[in-house]
Amino acid sequence: MPLDLLSLTLVAKPVTLDEGVKVLERDRYCCRYCGLDGKASFENALVMSVDFVVPRARKGKKDPSNLVACCRPCNMIKGRRVYGSLEEAKAYVLGRRDDLRKAWEEKVRVPARSVSAKADSR
Repeated sequence: MPLDLLSLTLVAKPVTLDEGVKVLERDRYCCRYCGLDGKASFENALVMSVDFVVPRARKGKKDPSNLVACCRPCNMIKGRRVYGSLEEAKAYVLGRRDDLRKAWEEKVRVPARSVSAKADSR
């Protein structure tokens, strides 16, 4: 078993390609957190991965009940946190995605007056 350098504990080995494909097929290539359909487009397929519900760094086992298909953004949001169930993890991930989306929309939103004012000054 590999050693997690942050916690100095032994962690389960990563999922092999065959194991990962089995999990993705079981979940129909659909993210178990946000519902992204990995079969809808090539771009969606590129971001699909397999997630340990209880992270390996937190002694999560490599068995089918602890593995789910997910997109990489959801996997990054979930991180190493431990939840009581997949539903708790899903609620956290979806809530955090909404918060991140709102923050992003606020940053990219440009007031209409400043755009027209810049155009008039040229």
